[in-house]
Amino acid sequence: MAATGTAPGTAYVVGTFDTKAEELLYVAGLLRAAGLWVVTIDVGTKTASAEADISAQAVAACHPEGADAVFAAGDRGAAVTAMTEALLGLVATRRDIGGMIGLGGSGGTSIIAPTLRALPIGVPKLMVSTLAAGDVGPFVGVHDIAMMYPVTDIAGLNRLSRVILANAAHALAGMMTRPVPQPADSRPALGFSMFGVTTACIQQLTARLSGDYECQVFHANGPGGRALEAIAGSGMLQGMVDITTTEAADHLLGGVCTAGPERFDIVARTGIPWVGSCGALDMVNFWAPETIPERYRGRLFHAHNANVTLMRTNAGELEQIAAWICGKLNASSGPVRLLLPEGGVSALDAPGQKFHDTDADAALFAAFERHFVASADHLLVRVPHHINDPGFVEAAERHVRELM
Repeated sequence: MAATGTAPGTAYVVGTFDTKAEELLYVAGLLRAAGLWVVTIDVGTKTASAEADISAQAVAACHPEGADAVFAAGDRGAAVTAMTEALLGLVATRRDIGGMIGLGGSGGTSIIAPTLRALPIGVPKLMVSTLAAGDVGPFVGVHDIAMMYPVTDIAGLNRLSRVILANAAHALAGMMTRPVPQPADSRPALGFSMFGVTTACIQQLTARLSGDYECQVFHANGPGGRALEAIAGSGMLQGMVDITTTEAADHLLGGVCTAGPERFDIVARTGIPWVGSCGALDMVNFWAPETIPERYRGRLFHAHNANVTLMRTNAGELEQIAAWICGKLNASSGPVRLLLPEGGVSALDAPGQKFHDTDADAALFAAFERHFVASADHLLVRVPHHINDPGFVEAAERHVRELM
């Protein structure tokens, strides 16, 4: 799918030629003037256009059910959904993609953004969208997509739109033609998960490992966990050091730092070496107190700040969380090391701190032991230290070095 070799590859310009042909051809012309090979793709679902290199009919034919799935869909929403799938199918067959730029309103952005997300991380990708001034999270996800707001609607060229679209075209040309500096670094790359309450652990661990490994740290706040797994899935990591698995608690209990139901699936799908723990499973994250669901009234809370409130998990919830995580890890064909810090799972769970609860922690560890399927390559290890203590860090380092 990505371009290979030293050439920048081909620039793909994607949009609905039935409504935005003038703007798309303008961008394509600027990219050609910058010395790039260009392919234009029509993803329109209304009328046919002969102006694109790859017609809407040719794109639609890449749908698993054929072109009729797009053009005989019956309504615009169904047609947009079908064209989205068709574009993904087309792009999966291309081997010369050096970069991609899309132009669109709500429909075009919905069609093009999933394909941008499907491109490998590092391939230049830019979306000029009338939705870019709002919440772009659903379109960008955790991928390296640049979103540009066109200010005016994408409805014809004028003195303002020419400038903005030219900036977008030249931005893509710059990304494609300027070489990325390559450091002389042959260290294997490891991905780490960290939360504020496990920072001391990760800082010690990365300090001990950084001489031999490139340590990439991800904030376990939902998007961070998804980014960690996206990087792992792209083949850019040689191992995961998933110390902070708190996103599982938020997913299962309705917190705001969920990474979604697919967290840990990459471990099973790829068999990537995984060393992890139960960091910050003592808490679920909510916004200000008034946002906390009524069913949790009366629980033990800690005000992290004026906008973030933490709730202590109980034994029953921790049983559910441990079973869910183990179900994911047990499916991996690769090596797994799950470390249980018997002295506490976060800074707030240390002796004398607000969330310290030995009974709840004991229930968590017992649940992991019940649900984790041990084998020669899958080990469950109790560590008689708090997660932020040097003793736990030493144990984690030892297992990382053994696996990686």
